[in-house]
Amino acid sequence: MGQNTMTVTEGDFEATIQSDIPTLVDFWAEWCGPCKMMNGPLEELAAENEGKLNVAKLNIDENPAIASAHSVMSIPTMIVFQNGEEKRRLIGARSKAQLVSELSEFTNK
Repeated sequence: MGQNTMTVTEGDFEATIQSDIPTLVDFWAEWCGPCKMMNGPLEELAAENEGKLNVAKLNIDENPAIASAHSVMSIPTMIVFQNGEEKRRLIGARSKAQLVSELSEFTNK
């Protein structure tokens, strides 16, 4: 994906979310316009919070079992995991300022 975000798949999803560093997983699809709008803000968020927040992207068309297992019903859905547990769920496109505000508990440590 981007320079600061990582792509996850069924093969490495579980290992990725087990991190003690909070990991925001963006559930997206190529055909989703609002998902594409999130690329820039998520890339910036990842760059500005290196070491505090990991940002990963999971294509739901290529990894439907994971989306189903986490009850992702609409996209974009962004879920913050820490040590394998869901800590926060954001549904729908947001501005970078909204993301910064809603994720401050994870990035201001």
